[in-house]
Amino acid sequence: MGQDRPMYRLLNGDVGSGKTVVAALAMFLAAREAGHQAALMAPTEILAEQHFRTLTGLFAPTGLRVALWTNSYKRSAISGQEEDCRGKVATDRLRDGIEDGTVDIVVGTHALVQKGLTFGSLMLAVIDEQHRFGVNTRHELCRKGGRPDQEPHLLSMTATPIPRSLALTVYGDLDISVIREKPQGRPEVETKVFVPRQRDRAYRLVREQIERGRQAFVICPLIDPSDSLGVASVKEEHERLSNGELADIPVGLLHGKLSATEKERVMSDFVSGRMKVLVSTSVVEVGVDVPNATVMCVDGAERFGLAQLHQFRGRVGRGRHRSFCLLLPTADTPQVVGRLRILERLEDGFAVAEKDLELRGHGDLMGQEQSGFMDLRLARLSDTTLIRDTRQAAQELLQGDPELHGHPVLRRALLGSRVREVHLE
Repeated sequence: MGQDRPMYRLLNGDVGSGKTVVAALAMFLAAREAGHQAALMAPTEILAEQHFRTLTGLFAPTGLRVALWTNSYKRSAISGQEEDCRGKVATDRLRDGIEDGTVDIVVGTHALVQKGLTFGSLMLAVIDEQHRFGVNTRHELCRKGGRPDQEPHLLSMTATPIPRSLALTVYGDLDISVIREKPQGRPEVETKVFVPRQRDRAYRLVREQIERGRQAFVICPLIDPSDSLGVASVKEEHERLSNGELADIPVGLLHGKLSATEKERVMSDFVSGRMKVLVSTSVVEVGVDVPNATVMCVDGAERFGLAQLHQFRGRVGRGRHRSFCLLLPTADTPQVVGRLRILERLEDGFAVAEKDLELRGHGDLMGQEQSGFMDLRLARLSDTTLIRDTRQAAQELLQGDPELHGHPVLRRALLGSRVREVHLE
C-alpha cells in the first residue's frame, strides 16, 4: 500500500460472497502492516453496526482499536471488548482518538464525512454498498485523510455497481475485481412479476410461506401517502395488510422516520421471528440478515432501479428454504413490465448492473451524474478492442508524462479546475 499513487478499485460480488472479508484484510494491512488508519462507510446504521461487530470479532486477537461512528451511536472496541461512548466527554475522547490516529479502524455512516471529524492518517477508505452513495460523499471521505500529501486508496464494494462506476472500469482509472462464486448452499431466488390484477395471487403466496413457518418483507417506495404518485406508502400498506389479507398475522412497520430505538425494537422482533411480516421502505435494502425470510414483495416495483431491486432480492434466500422475490408494479404497460421481467431472467448482480447501464446510461464520467446518456464520442461499451487499446495507450502516456507537460493541448483539456475537483469514483 504505497502512497506514490492512490488506487481506486471496485469489488463486485453478490450478497454473501465474501466482500467484507476482503475489505477486512485490506484494512488490516493498512492499520497493522502500514501503521495508518482505515475507514469503512456504510449507508445505514443497521449495516454499520453489523460491520462494527464483525470487525471487532475478527480483529480481537490483533489489538487493533475499532470504532463505530454514526449519528446515533459512538462505540469503541479493543481486543473484543466493546465500550459505549455516551455523553460529550466520552464522545470527544473517541473523536480525539480518531484524529490523533490511536483509533486504527473506523466504521460509520454518512456521519464520517460531517464537519468536526478528521482522521490522523487515513490510508484506506472502504465504501460498502457503493451504489447508495453519491460522488460527492465518496469524495468527501477520501478528503478526510488528515495529511495534504496523502490521498487514501479507495475500495468500493457492491453487488450491483452503478452505471457510472461500471463505465469507469472501462473508460476511466478504476480497476475492478469480481467474486463470481455464490455462497455454498444458498438457494436460488425465484423472481416473479405480478401485474395489478394479479396482486391477490402474490399475497396468497406470502400467506402460504408464513403458514409454513417462514417470514416475509413487503417494500413500498414511500413513507407517507401521496395522491399524486399513485403508489403505496408503508403506512397505508401496513394498515391495509394488518386489517386485510394478513389480518391474523403479526405485521411490523419500519421506515427512516422512526427513532433508532424504535428501529432496533422492530428489527429485533423480526429477526427473532415474533414478527412474521415486515412492511418497510428501502431502509432494509442492505445489512439485514434473516435466514428464515423467504419472500421479498416489492410494491410499486417500477419506482426502483434494477440494481436496487436486485439488492432487495438479496435479503431473501439466505437460509436453506426455497425463496421468492415478487415484483408488483402499479402499471402493466409493456415498458414497465418488460423492464421488471429482466430480473426474472438474470440472477447475477453484475449482469443486472450491465443491463442497468444499457438502460439508464453511464452518466457523466467527468462529473457527478451517476446515470443518464451523455455525449461520448467515438466509443461504445461494445467497442472492447478500441477501448482496451486506447486505455493502454493512455496509461503509457501518463507513466512517461503524468502532468502532461509535453502535451499542452491535452493538459488544458484534462487538467483544468473542473477535473481537479472531480473524484473519479
